Amino acid sequence: MTIYVTGHSNPDTDSVTAAIGLAALLNAQGQDAKACMQSTLADLNPESTVVLEKFGLTAPEEMMDCSGKTVALVDFSDIAQGPAGLGDADVVSIVDHHKLGDVTTNQPILVRCEPVGCSGTVLNKMYKDAGVTIAKDVAGGMLSAILSDTVNFKSPTCTDDDKAAVAELKVTAGVDDTDSLFMSMLEAKSSVAGVPAKDLVFRDYKDFDMNGNKVGCGQLELANLDQVADIREDLLNACKEVKADGRHTVLLMLTDVVKEGTQLVVVSDDVALIEGAFDGKLDAATESMWIDGMMSRKKQTVPNMQKAFGC
Repeated sequence: MTIYVTGHSNPDTDSVTAAIGLAALLNAQGQDAKACMQSTLADLNPESTVVLEKFGLTAPEEMMDCSGKTVALVDFSDIAQGPAGLGDADVVSIVDHHKLGDVTTNQPILVRCEPVGCSGTVLNKMYKDAGVTIAKDVAGGMLSAILSDTVNFKSPTCTDDDKAAVAELKVTAGVDDTDSLFMSMLEAKSSVAGVPAKDLVFRDYKDFDMNGNKVGCGQLELANLDQVADIREDLLNACKEVKADGRHTVLLMLTDVVKEGTQLVVVSDDVALIEGAFDGKLDAATESMWIDGMMSRKKQTVPNMQKAFGC
């Protein structure tokens, strides 16, 4: 029996490297596991591509439908973020660092979900608990994911466990300068030149079911907002196009890593509800508002939205 390990749709670096890491751990424990992702290699986001190349990692296999398969989920547990056919698959484990979603199973399974900044941090603990040595290339991927998810420790999601994992994984991966590694990833992640606006919206994007309302939230992490100054209208129009596909609300977080805040683009059936969720007022010209200190979708954006929708 093969266990297909997959992360969420529009995979980020944590989703990709966690699939690789958990599959490697399961294989080391005598199980047959295969790392998968909901993306083609050509469509993988620039940051993840850089990480795979830097550490010589083989990209997970594309899997857009998991009907009838035995699967392990990493970095998510929401059905809306899974591959087609997830309801007809046999889910045997979940490794995550987000809120528990709406995936259900017919039997008890292994769930390792911790309030840390990255699934890579959880996996690092799992390797130690199992007494399995992490391969150098896998450690490099997990290290990169933690730096990315915690925005080099600037995100409010970052914990002491994440910092400890980085200290351990950098030794295994042979990385001396994690700041330089992060900046190389940020350079790739924030590259927008020549990329269609809709692709940028979906670069790091998730859909959520909020009390029966489909709500989408994308995030672009940027060195500064000037990088998207010339395409702001295109991004807004792309958000409107995405919303028109059956969504109540679409948010796009334009996160300035240096200033440590987010210009939040809002397209919604109920703008007042969103303004109330973040105690702000949209600029009518840009249909956005600046939120100082907002760095994390998981900890600062989604919880506010869930509260506003009465979840």
